[in-house]
Amino acid sequence: MTRTEKLDFAIGQNIVYPKHGVGNITGVQVQEISGMTIELYVIRFEKERMTLRVPTEKAVAVGMRCISGKDTMEKAFKTLKGKAKVKRTMWSRRAQEYETKINSGSVILLAEVVRDLYRSGDQSEQSYSERQIFEAAISRLAREVAAVEDICEKEALIKLETVLTPEPEPEPEPEPEPELEPEPEPEIAA
Repeated sequence: MTRTEKLDFAIGQNIVYPKHGVGNITGVQVQEISGMTIELYVIRFEKERMTLRVPTEKAVAVGMRCISGKDTMEKAFKTLKGKAKVKRTMWSRRAQEYETKINSGSVILLAEVVRDLYRSGDQSEQSYSERQIFEAAISRLAREVAAVEDICEKEALIKLETVLTPEPEPEPEPEPEPELEPEPEPEIAA
């Protein structure tokens, strides 16, 4: 049952797998499983030190996609610059929604999670679980930014921090003090 038509992805191509983020297709294998011959993409995820095999016929169905283009990345950066939308529901429910967005494979939804959970230095503390979800989201987003812009993950994290940190309001320049004429010294009678 080996496919002869063109594959959706090429060896050496960076892809995004929804549950694991950015990976690289290192090969295509043919294996016999339960008496069926199946063609599989071999995907390496360096960050997790993991190799995944995905049937070529189901790759798109499971949400595997090419890394985002520049225009999609611009939309993600625009999302990051937006105002955080934190729902006032129980944390467990919000955490579940954030995890769903992280694992969706959508770079825009990933940017929403990063934006909503980002705390600058002067804002309140995050709980441990909030911090864990934030770190997972920003790390995954940074890996995709790094792959799109051909930079290292550390540079991508710095770029994301820059986008997330609001620029300080320029301080109004102080008005110059009016110059006072010196008062004449009083004459002393001798």
